[in-house]
Amino acid sequence: MRKTLGLAALAAVLACGPANAQQVNVKIGVLSDMSSLYADIGGPGSVAAAKMAIADFTKDNPNVKVEMIVGDHQNKPDIGSQIANQWYDVDKVDMIIDVPNSGVALAVSQVANQKNKVFIVSGAAASDLTGPKCNANTIHWTYDTWMLANGTGTAIVKTGGGTWFFLTSDYAFGHALERDTIAAVERAGGKVLGKVRHPLNTNDFSSFLLQAQSSKAKVIGLANAGGDTINSIKQAAEFGIVKGGQSLAGLLVFASDVAALGLPTAQGLVLTETWYWDMNDTNRAWTKRWQQERQGKWPTMIHAGVYAGVLHYLKTAVALKGNVGDGKAVVAQMKSMPTDDPLFGKGAIRPDGRKIHPAYLLEVKKPEESKHPGDFYKIRATIPADEAFRPLKEGSCPLVSG
Repeated sequence: MRKTLGLAALAAVLACGPANAQQVNVKIGVLSDMSSLYADIGGPGSVAAAKMAIADFTKDNPNVKVEMIVGDHQNKPDIGSQIANQWYDVDKVDMIIDVPNSGVALAVSQVANQKNKVFIVSGAAASDLTGPKCNANTIHWTYDTWMLANGTGTAIVKTGGGTWFFLTSDYAFGHALERDTIAAVERAGGKVLGKVRHPLNTNDFSSFLLQAQSSKAKVIGLANAGGDTINSIKQAAEFGIVKGGQSLAGLLVFASDVAALGLPTAQGLVLTETWYWDMNDTNRAWTKRWQQERQGKWPTMIHAGVYAGVLHYLKTAVALKGNVGDGKAVVAQMKSMPTDDPLFGKGAIRPDGRKIHPAYLLEVKKPEESKHPGDFYKIRATIPADEAFRPLKEGSCPLVSG
């Protein structure tokens, strides 16, 4: 009889466990470019990645309820700010994630700070987000312009690319990437011969490429991204620039760009990324799941960053027992907890909001080197986490003392 009562009591405790678990409710907004030149590097792929993170986390944490909404900032800072204000004030969004386009991201970061909410940047690159424009509500997850410049720029100078001409997207991201790469090139002993800036989402690069060609620089640095990078590389091929002895440095190139260009055009490009879908079995398995919603596409490091950022945020929400209303407290907790996810492994978030993990110097394969669809890169070097990003005290972030 005593044994029967014991089993009954145990069954009651087990039955009550999930019901008594701390209920956690959070609302996440994925703000991205859903329809223009950055839609392939972020956009619907970022939405798919966020859905996967939510599904994976709530499977093991049934007491956590996550609502997600999606917005298109159209690459306009004013629209991004309007959506962020609406989401934080009216729709009661706790955290916004992604936001490719540094101009939009810098604007949303200010809104998050004013509203004391959480903003996790995966899509934007400007290193100012953890530099002079840093704040206690923003985390920069995946990559930044300092990392790109010091990975790709330094490597190319060391292998003979001593003179540079820059083709730069004329807004915050392009300016930051140009600035950081010039510093890296000159530090490595290279010389910048000139630069030209083009409007965002440009179709005709002919006049800009002619200036780059006439400069006689060994390297043409492409300080642009997404559709602009694809179009500038395609048109450079048409102009015979590489055949003429100059080389292209894609300072921000994604797997989706290489897929759009094709290996015959993209072969030999040197680039820096923090995640590549075909690097290991874990990434390949994740990609297979991601492609169930994004058939025929290849995930980028931005998509991986969205997945990892959402996971870490949800872990933090549980640690705080659902008390996510104070954005600064949430971000402080995120910084205090080690990061650990399947795609980036173990890492940390610094006081300036910079998420730290390794980066990889990659080279686009020749067509004959590629063994299967999406087999785009060979790894030239691994840049350790403590070297991949700008040293903490060099960023002029007001959150960092000393």
